[in-house]
Amino acid sequence: MTPPEAPARSDSFRPVLGATVLLVFALLAIAALKSNRDLQAARATERTLTTKIAATRASSERLKLRIDRLRHDPGMLERLAREDLGLVRPGDMIVELPEPGAAPPSTAPPSAPLPSTPAPPLPMTPPPPSAMPPAAVPVAVSNPSPAVPLSARPPAR
Repeated sequence: MTPPEAPARSDSFRPVLGATVLLVFALLAIAALKSNRDLQAARATERTLTTKIAATRASSERLKLRIDRLRHDPGMLERLAREDLGLVRPGDMIVELPEPGAAPPSTAPPSAPLPSTPAPPLPMTPPPPSAMPPAAVPVAVSNPSPAVPLSARPPAR
């Protein structure tokens, strides 16, 4: 007698197992790509922040040096007071120049009619040094008196 044959086994579990393993590998590959992109973005952000930190430190050093100079350099204080605040010392010669783009003041009275023909052009030669008025040259004065604001100075003659 021969033993009875076992019924044929259906291997329906193998395709499901193969599909599951393939799906797990695909998910791992997608996660690896996303992690790589995130890592590259984080490194780029780190480089940007490192550059900003270096620039901020350099700016901080410049400001510390400026603070030190302002505390210990009276020449710099005087220069800033003259340039930024418009202060002058008593006895300094003040020369006011017209602002760029401002119309020059007219020398004719407002009721005088304008000439109908233009005047001939003047020659373009510089005046001799003796013809320049002495008030046009600023004079440096080393007077130890305190600085005075421009608004408190006497009117120009």
